[in-house]
Amino acid sequence: MPRFTVHIRDEWLAVPCRDSTNTIRWLGQEALKRYIKNKPDNGGITSVKDTRFVVRRCQGLGLLDADDTIEDVLEDNDFVELAIEGDTMSPDFIPCEPGVASLSAGYKEPKEYISLDGNSLTSTDLVNLGKGLYKIKLTPEAERKVVQSRELLDTIVKENKVVYGITTGFGKFARTVIPVSKLKELQENLVRSHSAGVGNPLSPERTRMLLALRINVLAKGHSGISLETLHAMIQAFNASCLSFVPEKGTVGASGDLAPLAHLALGLMGEGKMWSPKSGWADAKYVLEAHGLKPVTLRPKEGLALINGTQMITSLGAEAVERALAIARQADVIAALTLEVLKGTTKAFDSDIHSLRPHPGQIEVALRFRSLLDSDHHPSQIAESHRFCDRVQDAYTMRCCPQMVFAERGETISGGNFHGEYPAKALDFLAIAVHELASISERRIERLCNPSLSELPAFLVTEGGLNSGFMIAHCTAASLVSENKVLCHPSSVDSLSTSAATEDHVSMGGWAARKALRVIEHVEQVLAIELLAACQGIEFLRPLRTTTPLEKVYELVRSVVKPWIKDRFMSPDIEAVHRLLIDQKVWDVAKPYIYKYQSEYIPESRPVSPTAFSLESPASPRKRIHHE
Repeated sequence: MPRFTVHIRDEWLAVPCRDSTNTIRWLGQEALKRYIKNKPDNGGITSVKDTRFVVRRCQGLGLLDADDTIEDVLEDNDFVELAIEGDTMSPDFIPCEPGVASLSAGYKEPKEYISLDGNSLTSTDLVNLGKGLYKIKLTPEAERKVVQSRELLDTIVKENKVVYGITTGFGKFARTVIPVSKLKELQENLVRSHSAGVGNPLSPERTRMLLALRINVLAKGHSGISLETLHAMIQAFNASCLSFVPEKGTVGASGDLAPLAHLALGLMGEGKMWSPKSGWADAKYVLEAHGLKPVTLRPKEGLALINGTQMITSLGAEAVERALAIARQADVIAALTLEVLKGTTKAFDSDIHSLRPHPGQIEVALRFRSLLDSDHHPSQIAESHRFCDRVQDAYTMRCCPQMVFAERGETISGGNFHGEYPAKALDFLAIAVHELASISERRIERLCNPSLSELPAFLVTEGGLNSGFMIAHCTAASLVSENKVLCHPSSVDSLSTSAATEDHVSMGGWAARKALRVIEHVEQVLAIELLAACQGIEFLRPLRTTTPLEKVYELVRSVVKPWIKDRFMSPDIEAVHRLLIDQKVWDVAKPYIYKYQSEYIPESRPVSPTAFSLESPASPRKRIHHE
């Protein structure tokens, strides 16, 4: 028999439906009857029949017509919101953010699996898991290790040994021994009390990454988690049942305690959860709607679930992947700008760069040579100024930044959960990737300034009547300025917490979040430069640039038309920003770069930056299975 979960004010109500030809109005009235049944004053509702209300799906927030039949507009186990006329939105109902609704509408359950062993997950794998491209399985070896470590934990409990976090309290209460009868309560209280984060929830993609990475760490078999609990986590991941995890609240000392506690809380059936099917709802209802049961914690499992740096590391993995992507595409954009500004390719001569054998510098110079004027890809624009008297270009054109992201039967309390290492790495990542925007902004200035570009002021005709790229450059400058502040390292800060037990903390959570913000700003600045460079091309027609750069131009023009007169510019910037996020610019240029390398430099191999391993670099690769 179909059943629906209806949210009214502060309650979620399960409403069975024997006849799916009933209308949405019937469903709303049945839900109201159940709502007022346990209210002393009937919830202020005098007559269900006369109460006016609207009903909408939690997924996508689409309004439902009261006269539509249930079978026409809802599916079994759907979640809906009922708003009574005159009410304000319930404070515990979390509407989907703009990006979340579209994500849920376009979500397709993956068919392939990644097998996790705790040792071979890469940053690319993790980002793809976040995007919902794969489900998760454990390898048989990982399952064996998990079972083995849990057996040791059960022996410790059975023998009444005193071990931190298993039979004692936590932090300042480490010397308080807990009776066996309360060990389950101890773990549940740990999760509940540590669920003290604040702020907006992580996006579904980032929560998937967080959950996947925690599963991967537990798969190592050194935490004492039970195989049953780990399987329950995997089932929740595969169903995309994602806990409400506030983005703020971690200091990155004993791991990301608050975020991971919120992650565990939802798995326990408490707090809120999100799924593509339900939107935001009470966790117990989301789990139930997907045929899942809340996790029941055994001794030490609460500690195993929340002690780790997975928020720092998962956000950091996304930052690394996006930094690699924008660094590659920054070279393509800079090459196009150099063409428009009639720069020279001499600065990228291979002999110059062999004198300073920096791998990243050599690779970037090779990319420029493969995109700019050559016998392989001749450029009419380059030919038009071949015999000019310019000796050299400005630094922002000839000195583009080159980047390289070159079994014992006992328990031991260690400090591997501390976030200092990833915090430092993410601080440095933010500083490094910021330079891409800093130098890009200077090239935008050269494109917009007629005294430096020989192009119309601000890249527009009828200047004065039209302002062209004037304020787009200001936007780029403001983003670069913001990045200067965001690049201040968070890992140099520390505040003693937990009654001085955690007397030095990493602030790695903020390092990860601000690194992502810096990278987003870099992407936006480079999007503005790419728009400006393509606009500059318009003033050099009918001359054509090299084939690969013409392909980049065509890609941009497939989403943004030329700037003939002033118009609303933000959508143009966002459209090109999306091209960069999706790595479309790199996808267009990459075949030409690799072909140039193979034909002109036979001894070289196309350099394809590999994903960073989140575990041991010598670990075997994971296996991908089809369902």
